[in-house]
Amino acid sequence: MNEGSPARHELNELGEFGLIDRIRQKARLKVPNILKGIGDDAAVWDVGDHYELISTDLLVEGVHFDLAYAPLQHIGYKAVASNVSDIAAMNGTPTHIVVGLGLSNRFSVEAVDALYSGIHAACENYQVDLVGGDTSSSAAGLIISVSVIGRVEEHRVAYRSGLCPNDILCVTGDLGAAFAGLQVLQREKEVFLANPNAQPDLEKYEYCVGRQLKPEARMDIVHELKDMNLVPTSMIDVSDGLASELMHLSTQSNVGVKIFEDKLPIDHQTYDIALEFKLDPVTFALNGGEDYELLFSIRQSDFEKVKNHPDIHFIGHALAQTDQRVMVTKAGIEIPLQAQGWTHFKK
Repeated sequence: MNEGSPARHELNELGEFGLIDRIRQKARLKVPNILKGIGDDAAVWDVGDHYELISTDLLVEGVHFDLAYAPLQHIGYKAVASNVSDIAAMNGTPTHIVVGLGLSNRFSVEAVDALYSGIHAACENYQVDLVGGDTSSSAAGLIISVSVIGRVEEHRVAYRSGLCPNDILCVTGDLGAAFAGLQVLQREKEVFLANPNAQPDLEKYEYCVGRQLKPEARMDIVHELKDMNLVPTSMIDVSDGLASELMHLSTQSNVGVKIFEDKLPIDHQTYDIALEFKLDPVTFALNGGEDYELLFSIRQSDFEKVKNHPDIHFIGHALAQTDQRVMVTKAGIEIPLQAQGWTHFKK
């Protein structure tokens, strides 16, 4: 290195969230009606009679999906569903999307048609309109960028920063299934590479494989909470793993969190797959990611409204002690939560 030249810092030293925070610190909002910029599941701006929401996600071949086992239709569907999930995490409703594509010359017109058949199916399911986008050549496979626009009433918006001490922590559905499905798919890929004549053995893993290849955003829960006249105090979607999302709520709300191992919803198939791979099912639930379930909090006074909901699980509560982020094991031992889910820029 030349004397006096600036030091080089590697991206893996910062990690994805450190890099986002570095970008956020230098971003200056100039438009007065922007209420939330970088740092939540979506940006928020006030348009008068409601709030508008916008979020964007990037899916890169070889990083977010593998065409060896992921059909193009499912990739298109997942690209939309993951973005809709960000709007759901603000307690909002999606309305429009735009799609950007980077395509290498190995993709045919028919392949693009297959990708868009999944995109259109998701648009139909979530009642959103595809209103534009961009296409470009790519030197390295398939890149998909989806931006989604949504809306939410002013009094119903849910931020990551609203968690208060004694609020009840809730999660929808079950956790770890998408990660379990990924383990199965990666194993079957290795079997195929070793023996191209081998037939994939996926039938008994159908639920978890489906959760990985074709996840669903939990807009159903958003609509049900509205029907109950319940507004979460905070909300985030589970894309990077439950532990990571709990850390986000804790940090941005300046509170602690306590969850209970025996309250974590884990499907029996996820449990069996974890044991098959000689891994802990709780690790799948805490750190798996890509479940796109909703993690949210409610006031104690709202518990009666949702206590009998079959798909909402009460996993813990918020603490006043900001340095307490713990899970109570089945043996009654408190252990620190660690965010070990998906991280970009690892070497």
